[in-house]
Amino acid sequence: MSKAKSRDAAGSFDRWALAPSLVVLFAIAVLPAIYLLVTSLTPYQLVEPSSATDFSAPLRNYRLLPGDPRFVNSLFVQAKLSFWGVLFQVVLGTLLALLLHTQSRFVEFARTFFLIPMVLPPIVVAVIWKLIYTPDISPLYYAASLLNIALPSLTSSVDFALASIIIADTWEWLPFTFLMVLAALQTIPEEFSEAALVDGASSLQIFYYVTLPFIAPILLISAMFRFIDSVKAFPLIFLLTGGGPGSVTEVTNYYAYLLAFDTNEIGYSSAVTVVMLILVAAVSLGLIWMGRHREALA
Repeated sequence: MSKAKSRDAAGSFDRWALAPSLVVLFAIAVLPAIYLLVTSLTPYQLVEPSSATDFSAPLRNYRLLPGDPRFVNSLFVQAKLSFWGVLFQVVLGTLLALLLHTQSRFVEFARTFFLIPMVLPPIVVAVIWKLIYTPDISPLYYAASLLNIALPSLTSSVDFALASIIIADTWEWLPFTFLMVLAALQTIPEEFSEAALVDGASSLQIFYYVTLPFIAPILLISAMFRFIDSVKAFPLIFLLTGGGPGSVTEVTNYYAYLLAFDTNEIGYSSAVTVVMLILVAAVSLGLIWMGRHREALA
């Protein structure tokens, strides 16, 4: 058999081998996305099954969104949650990676210990923080009482409810950025830092001129992944605050959930979800463009 025929046979086998996975991916990802988009073009409500095929005003739901104060508020709440959550996770993860970028038994144990929150199921994390934020049984409130510090009920306070979600989300996903940055630090040749030390550079100068350029792409990738995941902070909000008090912690996906399962407005909920996905994709593409633009200028 000729080499060309062998390559053709190998390519054909690869395509057939991938076919089952592609079929499953299409069934669990593409089809639901198509159904979501189609449903968003209808006024579908569970109490009116016939409305699922009513395409007489396909853009009606999208025209209603700008005038919906709860939808607009949910976008601002999501923006605050994503911005502060991602910022804290990237900054603290980087500091922790720099601190633990050394070799010792204690550090090896500490690295493993810090990964625990990330591997816990999200609902378990939510339950843990529910216990921490419940005044009657919380070790946090007990410690505060010993110090004569009066803490408000964090998850029911207008001033602290969103901050409590951000803290819990940061605790859960800080290990992700820590792990990413630590892996990037281990790829930096030691010769660069040693040469900078010989030239009289300070630790801060070494970080800014040597370390940061190496880990900057990883920081950007980590920020992008964490931004995408921050939109999925549903378990924390569902269990800790229920979107309250009022609509202080009502992010966009939680608002879509309420529309679908509380008021049965499936079509309008689908439109909210589609817009949310478009915005997330736009921000993610913007971060990718920033990374490529930075590489082009380097």
